Amino acid sequence: MLTDLLQNSYFSVFLIVALGFVLGRIKIKGLSLDVSAVIFIALAFGHWGVTIPKELGNFGLVLFIFTIGIQAGPGFFHSFKSKGKTLILITLLIVASACLTGLGAKFLFDVDGPSIVGLIAGALTSTPGLAVAIDSTHSPLASIAYGIAYPFGVIGVILFVKLLPKLFGVDLKEEAHRLERERRSQFPELATKLFKVTNPSVAGRTLAQLNIRAVTGAVVSRLKKNGEVLMPSAHTVLEEGDSVQAVGSEEALNNLESLLGVREEGELPLEQNQGIESLLLTRKEVINKQLGGLNLQKNFGCTVTSIRRSGIDIAPSPELSLKFGDKLTVVGEQKGIRAAARLFGNDAKRLSDTDFFPIAMGIVLGVLFGRLNISFGSGFSFSPGLTGGVLMMALFLSAIGKTGPILWSMSASSNQLLRQLGLLLFLAEVGTSAGKTLVATFQESGFLLFGLGAVVTVVPMLLAALVGRFVFRISMLDLLGTITGGMTSTPGLAAADSMTDSNIPGVAYATVYPIAMVFLILFIQLIAMVV
Repeated sequence: MLTDLLQNSYFSVFLIVALGFVLGRIKIKGLSLDVSAVIFIALAFGHWGVTIPKELGNFGLVLFIFTIGIQAGPGFFHSFKSKGKTLILITLLIVASACLTGLGAKFLFDVDGPSIVGLIAGALTSTPGLAVAIDSTHSPLASIAYGIAYPFGVIGVILFVKLLPKLFGVDLKEEAHRLERERRSQFPELATKLFKVTNPSVAGRTLAQLNIRAVTGAVVSRLKKNGEVLMPSAHTVLEEGDSVQAVGSEEALNNLESLLGVREEGELPLEQNQGIESLLLTRKEVINKQLGGLNLQKNFGCTVTSIRRSGIDIAPSPELSLKFGDKLTVVGEQKGIRAAARLFGNDAKRLSDTDFFPIAMGIVLGVLFGRLNISFGSGFSFSPGLTGGVLMMALFLSAIGKTGPILWSMSASSNQLLRQLGLLLFLAEVGTSAGKTLVATFQESGFLLFGLGAVVTVVPMLLAALVGRFVFRISMLDLLGTITGGMTSTPGLAAADSMTDSNIPGVAYATVYPIAMVFLILFIQLIAMVV
C-alpha cells in the first residue's frame, strides 16, 4: 500500500516536504537546516526508488528563479554599479580556482581529461557546463564524473552556506539591520518646520518666482497670511510677516531659513476644508510618470510633501519617477485630495492582489530567451539555459517595472508564497534524482572522483569567503549571495534565503550568476582543448 502511494509523485512530493520541515526545525547548537532539509529527505527517498518528474522540478525552478529575479531587479543595477566590480572579481576567483583545482587533481591522480571537465561541472552543479563538457570531449566519462560530483556539489554548498556565518561569528539579523541603516542613511530624514518671512528681498515675490523647491530642496506645504491658513500655489505672493510651513531634510530646511528669515515653533493648523493624507499609487497609468508632469498643484491644488518607498521617506522632486506601491503624503483642500486619490488609485487591495498574466508571460519570455544560442566566433557559443534565461528576463522586466498596461511586479506576500512553493518542488526533484544513482555511482567508480569533486566544491568557497571577507570586506549577506551565484547553486541560494529576511543575497546571486555561467563555459572549453 505504502509502495503504491510513493509511486504517486504528488503524494511523495508533499511527504518529502513535510518530513523536510520536521528535520529542518531540529536545532543543534543553534544551527538548523531549515527548508534545505527537504533535499536531504529527498536524497533518501531517491535512494529508495522514489522519483519526482523532471518537469515538476523544472516548474519549481522557474517559479523560484523568476520570483528571485522580480524581487532583485530594482536593486540589481544599483548593486552592479556600486559593488559589481568586487563581486565579479570574487566570482572569477571561484570559477578559476575550481578549474585550477580540477587540473591539479588531474595531474596528481592521473585522471582522464573528460572526467575532469565533468567533475568541475558537477562540483559547481552547472548543467550548461555539463552540456559543454560532453560537447567538447564527446565522451560518456564526462557525464559519469558529473553524476559523482553533483550530489556533494548540491549538499556541500548548502552546508557551507549554513556554517559560514557561524565560522565568522556573524549574526545575520544584526548584519541585515546594519546594512538597512546604511541604506537609510543615504536618504536624509525629512522633517517639518515653520518659518516667518523676514527677508525684505523675498517680499512681493511669488512662490514660482522664488522657485523654492529647486533652490532649497524643501517643499512648502502650507502658509499663513493675514491670520488665514492657505494651501500654496505657484501664484501665492509672500509678504513680510507671513508664516511658511515646509518639509525637507535638515540641509534643505537650513537653506530655506537663509532664504525666508527665521524659524518658529509649532505647526500651522489645517482649516476645516483642508487635509493631509497618505495616498497609495496603485493606478497603472501613473506608474513611471514624473511627479512634476502630473501638475498636482495646478490641477488639484495639492502638494506632495514626502514619498515613502520601500520603508524610506524620499523628498519629492519634479523629475522623480513614481513606482507602484509608493505612498505619497498629500496636503491640500479636501476636494483636491479626493481628486488626487482617484488619480493615484489609492487602492490598498490592489497591493495584495496577484495578477498571474505578468508572471506567466515573464516566465514564457525567460524560457524563450534561455533557448537562444549566442555565437561569439572561433567555435564558441553560449546559451543562457533555463535558469539563466528566466533569471535575466525577470531582472530586466522588474527593472523596467511597466510595459503599457502590464506591471512587472508582485506583492511581497505573493512573491514569498510562489518562491517557497517553487523551491520545495525543485529541491524534492533534485534530491530524488541525485539520490537514485548516488550509491551506484560510488560502487561503479569508487570514492576517488567523489573526493576530488568535494575538494573542487569546497576550495573555491573557502577562497571566496576569505578573500571576500578579509580583502574586500564585503558584508556576509553579499558574500553568501556571491558564493552561491559563483557556484551556480540554486539550492545554495535557497539555503541563504531561508536564513534571512533580507533580499541582499538574492541581489548578489542575480548579479554574479550569469557571469559565473559564462566564465565556467569558457574555462571548461579551454580545459577540454588542452587536456
